[in-house]
Amino acid sequence: MSARLVSVNIGLPRNINWRGKTVRTGIWKSPAPGRVVVRKLNIDGDGQGDLAGHGGVNRAVMVYQLDSYRYWERELSRIRFSYGQFGENFTVDGLPDLEVCIGDRYRIGTALFEVSQPRVTCYRVGIRMDEPQMAALMAAHHRPGFYFRVLEEGKVGAGDEIVKVADGPEHMSVAEIDALLYLPGHRLEQLERALRIPALSKGWQGSFQAILQQKTSGGPESGNPGLAPPRGPPPAWPGFRQLRVSRIERESLSVVSLTLIPADGSPLVAGQAGQFVILRMQPEPKGPVLLRNYSLSDLPSADHYRVSIKLEVNGVASTYLHEQVRVGHLLDVAAPRGNFTLQSGDNQVVLLSAGVGATPVLAMLHSLAAEMSPREVWWLFGTRNGEDHAFAEESRNLVKALPRGKSFIAYSRPGPRDRPGVDFDAPGRITVEVLEKLGVPRDADFYLCGPAPFLLDLSNGLMAWGVSDDRLHTEIFGAGKPITPGVVDPSHAAPHPPEGPVGSGPRVSFVRSGLNVCWNPRFSSLLEFAEACDVPVRWSCRTGVCHTCESGLISGSVDYRPEPLEPAGEGNLLICCSQPKGDVVIDL
Repeated sequence: MSARLVSVNIGLPRNINWRGKTVRTGIWKSPAPGRVVVRKLNIDGDGQGDLAGHGGVNRAVMVYQLDSYRYWERELSRIRFSYGQFGENFTVDGLPDLEVCIGDRYRIGTALFEVSQPRVTCYRVGIRMDEPQMAALMAAHHRPGFYFRVLEEGKVGAGDEIVKVADGPEHMSVAEIDALLYLPGHRLEQLERALRIPALSKGWQGSFQAILQQKTSGGPESGNPGLAPPRGPPPAWPGFRQLRVSRIERESLSVVSLTLIPADGSPLVAGQAGQFVILRMQPEPKGPVLLRNYSLSDLPSADHYRVSIKLEVNGVASTYLHEQVRVGHLLDVAAPRGNFTLQSGDNQVVLLSAGVGATPVLAMLHSLAAEMSPREVWWLFGTRNGEDHAFAEESRNLVKALPRGKSFIAYSRPGPRDRPGVDFDAPGRITVEVLEKLGVPRDADFYLCGPAPFLLDLSNGLMAWGVSDDRLHTEIFGAGKPITPGVVDPSHAAPHPPEGPVGSGPRVSFVRSGLNVCWNPRFSSLLEFAEACDVPVRWSCRTGVCHTCESGLISGSVDYRPEPLEPAGEGNLLICCSQPKGDVVIDL
């Protein structure tokens, strides 16, 4: 039986109210009368509300099948759906996901199409279907639908016959490709086949390449790197471990370093250069518990960790560590974490930092110097003046130990005793213009850490200068950048306890946001709880499919409702579908 085009559905983005938020979405589609023009990026009269997740050359036309309509009517006990119900542009009779293959080509009307990828389901299909779990259901039941790439523009209309004109190489179906990414069991042979399909969109190829690299690297397999990039190796121990302060050093007027050794004498696990640890403190016996993350600031070691802390104005934790902690005191410390780590290879390295942001890149400098790296290494550091210049002699000696080490120090407000050419190289701040004058190679790997304005200005400047995304690595001390697709004017309020009665459940600690609050069961997930607290979060599917919300679980455990299609990486959790079983500490 030949396939045919039953309905062509279009719709422009609109704003809707959803859970107190305004969401812009183009998922509402309606049948278009007559024949319409299909173009490389879209169908005339159609649009997408979130171009980061939908639309573009590889996602020009969304296709869904009548057979899946009937299937979901039975599964969800619904009366007949209307065409465009699943946000698709083409409702078709035929072309099942289990048979259509990536790279297949079809002639419809006067246009030519190629299957480019399965549909990436997000929370908006759940809104449209009035079924919050819809994104997970479509993947779990092998009925995602797929996208067409438009090879030849033309006119199409309801009733057109769909004629197959070419088979995709490897003959991998839409359902097989979709399951290979979202469901457990990523077989090596399947991954290699998928990567031999030229028509498969670059995003999906990148995901499969990341999974393949994990499987062939010989390291531990945990999580899904095709969905959530690894945040370094799994943590060496769960929760917190007591370490003893063995040494305290003043690095500058405002920075001190604490050297921490195991309280029980058993060895630590050396972190990677650039990683951080979390300290748990209770300055007052009956006062609140404080959690703060600090980068390791010297050569990775299994016998000690060093953290360096800047004294912040009104900073309760930093004041405690500066003024009350003494040699011999015990601190609760979580295992090293983080993916801001030095990449292997022989490419040039540029370590760019300001203020106490020097700490993670200083650890990288230690690591490079310890191995006498032949790589060209630039140490570029900015601070106010000599009194605030932490690690001055230490970093200077490390750069000298490198065969191709280079250094540049900028003071924004030099003091009367600061000597140009000796203590610092130039007044002012580090900018892209300074880098260009110094001859810093723009094809190097750049590692940036420092205050938020410093990171924003330099990151934007470096990208405008031509530095590619994969060469630009940044570390942020505070909360990360939120991902809230489609949400119009998201809140920028500071994190706070949720409105309403105080919860009586387990304590939930959001480390980067500095917030400790009791769980309230009126929330269905830790994601909803975090949103009520205005904690910056990342999400897309909200049903345990996409792993966008994957975050570090420092301590504690959670229940999943529903179970995610594939577990989070070891030491992580999916906040979109989890609830705390007891007190939890989350790296958000």
